[in-house]
Amino acid sequence: MPNYFRKPLGWLLQESGQEGTHTLKRTLSAFQLVTLGIGGIIGAGLFSLSGLAAANHAGPAVTLSFVVAAIGCAFSGLCYAEFAAMIPVAGSAYTYAYATMGEMIAWIIGWDLVLEFSVGAATVAISWSNYLVKFLASYNIYLPPQLVHSPFETAQLADGSVVHGILNLPAALVVVAMSAILIRGTRGSALWNTIVVALKVGVVVLFIALGWRYIQPANLVPYVPANTGVFGEFGWSGILRGAGVVFFVYLGFDIISAAAQETKNPKRNMPIGILGSLLVCTILFILFAHVMTGLAPYQEFKGNAAPVAVAIAYTPYTWLGQLIIIAILIGYTSVILVDLLGQTRVFYAMSRDGLLPKIFSDIHPRFQTPWRSNILFCIFVGLFAAFVPIRVVGEMTSIGTLLAFVIVCAGVWIMRYSLPDVPRPFKTPWVPFVPIMGIVTCLGMMLFLPWDTWLRLIVWMALGMAIYYGYGRKHSRVRKSH
Repeated sequence: MPNYFRKPLGWLLQESGQEGTHTLKRTLSAFQLVTLGIGGIIGAGLFSLSGLAAANHAGPAVTLSFVVAAIGCAFSGLCYAEFAAMIPVAGSAYTYAYATMGEMIAWIIGWDLVLEFSVGAATVAISWSNYLVKFLASYNIYLPPQLVHSPFETAQLADGSVVHGILNLPAALVVVAMSAILIRGTRGSALWNTIVVALKVGVVVLFIALGWRYIQPANLVPYVPANTGVFGEFGWSGILRGAGVVFFVYLGFDIISAAAQETKNPKRNMPIGILGSLLVCTILFILFAHVMTGLAPYQEFKGNAAPVAVAIAYTPYTWLGQLIIIAILIGYTSVILVDLLGQTRVFYAMSRDGLLPKIFSDIHPRFQTPWRSNILFCIFVGLFAAFVPIRVVGEMTSIGTLLAFVIVCAGVWIMRYSLPDVPRPFKTPWVPFVPIMGIVTCLGMMLFLPWDTWLRLIVWMALGMAIYYGYGRKHSRVRKSH
């Protein structure tokens, strides 16, 4: 097949085995990878999107929506696992696309992943600030409204007066804190992530265990509500639409592949981390959604961003509501951390290839992390979180990650035929069936996404292509080698 300036596999394998001050330090175990994936998956989405999907699309059958979304992730995860074990280098889908489909597709994927990671981290940071304000207010602790709203937002005081925000200080501070942890190294960030994952999973399990005995069977009938006559509003089309909504919840599992170059024994640990985190989260999500819709009629979740609080009201454990808010805060924190980790590692890989300035791949002599890149993204994301309202930043959608999944699945299929003799410590089973199903499933979910998501992607890509043609093509190591 034509070269399209593909990155030679030998380069990637050489990079994955390099040691020294200019490479990332391998510290992550299989268990830490699983917790890293769970930390990225279990977050705000579970505590908000599950209720919205049930109320607007699937009803109690939102559990089936989680199954459909998980199937799409599983097909892609098997393909990710083959690439991650075969090419244990930082960069996630960007690196895999560079080796299989060439520089242009790799740039598109890399640039798109950065959009998902960076703006997504800012969005979560703003929402984290909002939940912190609610939590403190329950204890009669009130932060100055000027310091928890952007300059483009207003807040109404108790006396009825209206004040303008100055900056969202808590949102900026949580970005700074997570960036500082990452600069210190993935060992520290993995330890922190393991702690918060244990807390989040504990709260989810507690909700399931305490709520199960109070499930009202009448709330689960009919399990698949009749379609209203509008595509995507209940019925089986609603289950599929719900899968497109709850798929956002799964957007953390591919973050594991971005940390491949910091993993001990990646040939063994990468598949365990990717598939293990996906399996654990899917089981928890199904049980969580079943209990939630069994406790309260699904119609009551409509327009409510905190459906768990609604469900808890139907049990004697109302005290669990505050614990849920704590879990949401913790969940947001770990999502911010893995988003910041992912974006800097993708930029690290792109910088190593000459497509971006060298500053993004400079490694700290002591911590062996891309610290300058961490600082730059800390400033970029922190400014967005502090000064841009959440309605402008918007709810990050899955279109970019779905596109990355499609390309990874296609890449595995292509490499099986273009490089059949390359050692594969983990092989995706049933090729080409699994890659084809991954492509079809992910493309199908992309079609369910709203038009403004596609518009946002197009605008970001136009900016990225301008940078690529203005800088990347001129400095590309692969192009210079030809």
